[in-house]
Amino acid sequence: MAIFLAQHGISAPKGLDPEKSISDLGIEETNRIAPVAKGYGIPVAKIFHSGKERARQTALIYQKALGLKVPMEAISGINPLDDVRAFAARIDPVANWMVVGHMPFMERLVSYLTTGSEEIRVYQFQNSGIVCLDALAGANGATDWFIKWTLNPNIS
Repeated sequence: MAIFLAQHGISAPKGLDPEKSISDLGIEETNRIAPVAKGYGIPVAKIFHSGKERARQTALIYQKALGLKVPMEAISGINPLDDVRAFAARIDPVANWMVVGHMPFMERLVSYLTTGSEEIRVYQFQNSGIVCLDALAGANGATDWFIKWTLNPNIS
């Protein structure tokens, strides 16, 4: 039971690319992390992304590198300022989703799932990085989420 949360790769400046597509550096960093994720055999069943071009491009790199035949889908509710509580209520803890999104939403989601508060920062994402949250059955049927592992392009 896991969810894999990834921040999109570094995007091009808006002045150079109004769509803020993934930059060459973003492609390079995502291509560096994706084979590591494949080596760990992460069991992604479906990839979701925000629909923004940089998130779609990042999701596509992960899909190809992981050798997944699973579909990718743009979904609403994971843009930078969207309500993490609403999205958290939609998560199926046994579905093994990968979600490629944006800051500050992704950090607030990790905080909310692990502490119950989106204001307590428990993790700082890096572009192209992945956080694996795993779940255990908690008291009263609740789901207790915890950070199982992270992969990041820069460790310094």
